[in-house]
Amino acid sequence: MKRNGEDPMRTLKVGTRKSALAMTQTTQTVERLRQLASSAGMDVAFELVPIVTRGDRILDVTLSKVGGKGLFVKEIEQALLDGVIDFAVHSMKDMPFELPEGLIIGAVPQREDPRDCLISRTVRALDELPQGAKVGTSSLRREAQLKALRPDLAVVSIRGNIDTRLRKLEEEGLDAILLAAAGLHRLGWKDRITAYLPVETCLPAVGQGALAVECREADAELRELLALLHDNLSARAVAAERRLLGLLNGGCQVPIGAYAAPQGAAPDSPLTLTGMVALPDGAKVLKASAAGTDPAALGEEVARLLLEQGADAILAEVRE
Repeated sequence: MKRNGEDPMRTLKVGTRKSALAMTQTTQTVERLRQLASSAGMDVAFELVPIVTRGDRILDVTLSKVGGKGLFVKEIEQALLDGVIDFAVHSMKDMPFELPEGLIIGAVPQREDPRDCLISRTVRALDELPQGAKVGTSSLRREAQLKALRPDLAVVSIRGNIDTRLRKLEEEGLDAILLAAAGLHRLGWKDRITAYLPVETCLPAVGQGALAVECREADAELRELLALLHDNLSARAVAAERRLLGLLNGGCQVPIGAYAAPQGAAPDSPLTLTGMVALPDGAKVLKASAAGTDPAALGEEVARLLLEQGADAILAEVRE
């Protein structure tokens, strides 16, 4: 970035989806960047560029049936490659393991709460739901873990933005819905959460609660600015989870969960990674854990442990 008093201010175009959550988390990220740039004596302005993705257009089909990973990022990545935008703010859990050539994740800001949560009109906890209660979710991962825990519940597929799903709780006579806590936190809707689900009960999606700030690899000036936003501990945890995902070749079509829990606050703190692969009906749920300081090696170790338990057979069955 240009230092104050040198060359004219650069205006950075920031790609984002149009949903309330995407716009909110992009605005929050840009505001934090603005503060960091000012403190570092950098002159920069920002312009938001809303982009509609395929995942935003297809709302009547479950994610597992329309292509999985990449549904919410491909059009934005194309805009990056075409130079229409300079960087983009994504939900990390939407990011495919492999990025297009020429693009990188320039920063991983500090992670929000990675847990899933329960929102209900009638009960205060998951175990209070009556037999046969209707629970809405858009995630095969949540559905599989919920069915393993409470096979008596009726799981209903719901799609849409957070506000749409909250409305469906009322309109479709559901007893509860499951959502990622991070989105509700960012929107300022913590008071809507009935209960948080412990990661031991419902393992989060890979990267859940984290953001990915994606840019062109060749834009060294921008990467200097984004480095100010980067949180190394969050990035290392996400890297371990994403390595696991990449080795298992997972997407929205397969119930896979992972969470790397930092064992300290230092940027190089050890991580404990837990991974999960399940059948969609919850009849079989495999879990494995390991600890270490090298994110890639840790992801590889937990993937190996899951494969030794038979994860490859589950993955093959689900894909068929």
